[in-house]
Amino acid sequence: MKNDRFHAESMVVHIGVGQDPLYGSVSTPIYQTVTYQHRGGELGRYDYSRTENPTRTGLQDGLAQLEGGAGASVFASGMAAIVALFHLLQQGDHVILTEDLYGGTYRVLVDVFQNFGLTATFVNTADATQVAEAIRPNTRLLFIETPSNPHLFITDLAKMATLAQTHHFWLAVDNTFMTPLRQRPLALGADFVVYSATKYLSGHNDVLAGALIMRDPDMAQKVAALANATGGVLAPFDTWLVMRGLKTLAVRLDRQEDNARAIAGFLQEHPAVTDVYYPGLTTHPGFETHRGQSGGPGAMVSFQLKASQRQAEFMDALHLILPAVSLGGTESLITHPYTETHRELPDHVLSHLGIGPGLLRLSVGLEYVDDLIADLDQALTRVKGL
Repeated sequence: MKNDRFHAESMVVHIGVGQDPLYGSVSTPIYQTVTYQHRGGELGRYDYSRTENPTRTGLQDGLAQLEGGAGASVFASGMAAIVALFHLLQQGDHVILTEDLYGGTYRVLVDVFQNFGLTATFVNTADATQVAEAIRPNTRLLFIETPSNPHLFITDLAKMATLAQTHHFWLAVDNTFMTPLRQRPLALGADFVVYSATKYLSGHNDVLAGALIMRDPDMAQKVAALANATGGVLAPFDTWLVMRGLKTLAVRLDRQEDNARAIAGFLQEHPAVTDVYYPGLTTHPGFETHRGQSGGPGAMVSFQLKASQRQAEFMDALHLILPAVSLGGTESLITHPYTETHRELPDHVLSHLGIGPGLLRLSVGLEYVDDLIADLDQALTRVKGL
């Protein structure tokens, strides 16, 4: 499919279609093989599945087209994709990152890559002045989450791209919350887009996967070579699961966003909730910036309980919404960042970021919205602490 002929909602449905010239299978074949027969000393395009696999090629080509990139590589998890990005750096390089971001990204930089000579500065990237002040002569990468995790704060991607280009470093955007159907960072000047494809792209809580999409063709080749060298590639069956999930991404997102809008409005009025973080609310910091660079608010909602020490009781009182540490699937999941996704952060960092016991992150699913609101209402009533 040509990238300029169809809307992205059509393209996701057809990812991988046409990959079977022999039989014409509409569903992409799963090439569950390690090696490939060849003639004498003449290797074909595919020789070993760590290097390339036809099923994986279909997904990678589709993601590159969706993002408007020069190439993509898919990995065994979202963290493996982030690690591949950081492996492009060298000893002594400096990285600037969104301070309010996934705890696993913080952990891999502080606990792993700093041992190899990388340095990192975490700042509020919604404030361009803070980013500019953090730039050093050896800054090589600016890594952004927008909306951030868990507060869903918004960073102006076009401003960050200008800073990156002016100071000659790369801009990478973790676009997991938005997907290419809602936000296309490469079109706004980014060099890399990162995904935990485990989340919305797959959409069914049944596969671990990650993706890294590159603007530059040479960089796409470097990442592919790096994936081959380090071996953290996505298996054929898992690749097929991601492709299958992508085909329903557009309709899933539409329903999830509709549900999230209604839930955010409900939470905003509930006496047991003090703060609601959702980019679709006009009161949300960065509302206008997000609306200008994204096609929708997404389906993640974070909120602060008034009875902040009763979060476990609240989560246990839910009947339909599931306490679990993931997001983007068909089921609504609720997460406690303080003890789960961000538990690796030091106490002083958690305090600075405002991640405390009462903060909860809700990934809104496909259930009937009135049932979700009723479930939240009965659990909030139990712990309202008025």
